[in-house]
Amino acid sequence: MSALVVDDADDSAVASRWAVETHGLTKRFGDNVAVGGVELLVPRGCAFGYLGPNGAGKTTLIRVLLGLTHADAGTMSLLGYAVPKHRDVALARVGAIVDEPRFHGHLTGRQNLQILAAAREPAARERIGPALERVGMAHRADDRVAKYSMGMRQRLGVAACLLGDPQLLILDEPMNGLDPAGMHEMRDMILSLVAEGRTVVLSSHLLDEVERTCDAVAIVDQGRIIRQGPILELLAGASLDLQVECSQPDQARALIERTNIGAQVEVGPTGLDLTLPAGTAREVIAEINRVLVESGIRVYRLQPIQASLESWFLQVTSRLGDTQ
Repeated sequence: MSALVVDDADDSAVASRWAVETHGLTKRFGDNVAVGGVELLVPRGCAFGYLGPNGAGKTTLIRVLLGLTHADAGTMSLLGYAVPKHRDVALARVGAIVDEPRFHGHLTGRQNLQILAAAREPAARERIGPALERVGMAHRADDRVAKYSMGMRQRLGVAACLLGDPQLLILDEPMNGLDPAGMHEMRDMILSLVAEGRTVVLSSHLLDEVERTCDAVAIVDQGRIIRQGPILELLAGASLDLQVECSQPDQARALIERTNIGAQVEVGPTGLDLTLPAGTAREVIAEINRVLVESGIRVYRLQPIQASLESWFLQVTSRLGDTQ
């Protein structure tokens, strides 16, 4: 009677709640630390943004995860599979675009996908048509790729990822080269993939677009993650901006500065721009209104401004600059 052999890789994959997990991941190029001790946790079944300015180390991290360049230190796993130990098993479940998608320009989009599908399991060929439909390229699938715009090549790149029916997609700057309509289409496509239970990790420097697309983010700068978590939780730690339209702005500023609210106050053309500390309760806004009205200042408008991912990012990075 033969013994039942259990694959420890399968066990770890089932047990893991993370689509991507790294600990102390480091990659150096000479004296330059491109990825520095990265601790990254990407939950399964979400859209996750890996954000930072150009040159922050975003693409290098992706290349390390995919085994395109080796790590100098640390551990990593994809979909619960340790990499590089179980790299082949993991990557069979991963679709990725690194840098700009590359295709044969003299061939059609469909022919390019047929070549890629031939290197996969037989079922991949049956996915070509649905993948082209999914990315909105079915009507141009039989045109030569040389005639495609940058946005069309990006969409064809996503179609290529879908040939393997991946659980995890890793997209490097997928919004590059897209006009506003193209960005909207890419966003809808990413959200539809997540709705199916897939995980999409996208690196980008376009914070505004990521805020519309992603559930959670990690902010990277100079190869290191400086913040990560659900966007709503991160923004809850941002300062609150309050616009106050009133009569006698200079007098209003003096009154507010004499309180213990702790606001930074600037006088604008029609009133005040206040920056209140993170976690400021709504009652504080009512108190500002009371102080002004009881002092004879007419208040025409009180408008709290929700912090954006971009404004929060600038707050975080400016604080880091102050401590360096």
